[in-house]
Amino acid sequence: MTPPVRFGVTLPQIKRSWEEARAAAIEFDALGFDSVWVCDHLYGVPNPAFPIFEAWSLLAAIAAITERVELGTLVTPPFFRNPAVLAKQIATIDQISNGRCIVGLGAGWFPAEFEGYGCKFPPLRERMRALEETVEILKRMWSEERPSFEGSHASIHDVVCEPKPVRRPPLLIGGGGERVLMGIAARHADIWNNMAIFQSQLGPKVEALRRSCEREGRDFDSIEISQQCTVVIGEDDDTARAALEKVKKVYGGHMGTQLEEHGIWGPPEHVIECIERHRGLGCSLFVIEFFGRDTRLPARLFAEKVIPAFRT
Repeated sequence: MTPPVRFGVTLPQIKRSWEEARAAAIEFDALGFDSVWVCDHLYGVPNPAFPIFEAWSLLAAIAAITERVELGTLVTPPFFRNPAVLAKQIATIDQISNGRCIVGLGAGWFPAEFEGYGCKFPPLRERMRALEETVEILKRMWSEERPSFEGSHASIHDVVCEPKPVRRPPLLIGGGGERVLMGIAARHADIWNNMAIFQSQLGPKVEALRRSCEREGRDFDSIEISQQCTVVIGEDDDTARAALEKVKKVYGGHMGTQLEEHGIWGPPEHVIECIERHRGLGCSLFVIEFFGRDTRLPARLFAEKVIPAFRT
């Protein structure tokens, strides 16, 4: 059975005011998007001097002013926070939102922000181990009364986490590593997210995840496939193509390359075709960054002309 298509959208967070983030969240909620997302960085990307709101603090505020959208991070790494305290923070935000949190987790990749804030940034192998330990702690604290766990990087001892989340928040594991990270996803994830930088490789990455599921004895179809993506939409082809040229100059490689060939762009009818192409590769959740100073403008066009094509 083909899963329903879901559309998430990123909130204004870097070089933006709280008023802009607040207004966007309220509008995205009203427009019919399924979720809103923030990046979990302590420095602005790609420039550390860019001001940026802290992810979970921002989501706590958004939880209180929205009604239906789910709230997620792309992605929270180990070592920014004690994982047990993070479990408590998320449980609180899930209570505020009445069960709307999605917890996006990954290994982290930007050394300067870890080192600048005095956080550990060990080699990737150790970050992966810490990522899986974080998952273990979150799951135990949200489901058991007084769990204990002893890991190489984190531990809990007869810990109490009350109130627990309204629901056990879905766990998203984000990244492109085809053995270790996808092994973690196969063991634990409700959602796997393909990073924007690997958008052109979505098909092979999905097949790599399938192989990991086979090794772990996991039902591949029980994991939702999501894609982080820039969406460039315009009323007509000329408008969309002009915006695409600006995107190529403004965005760094972390938001993907080969957008013209493999991305999601164009007037609404072409955007629908691009989404269908991604669906054919197994993707059913799109985490969208709209291009523009006020991202509500393209979001309105997308909500009016694209979302209805995927609602039955």
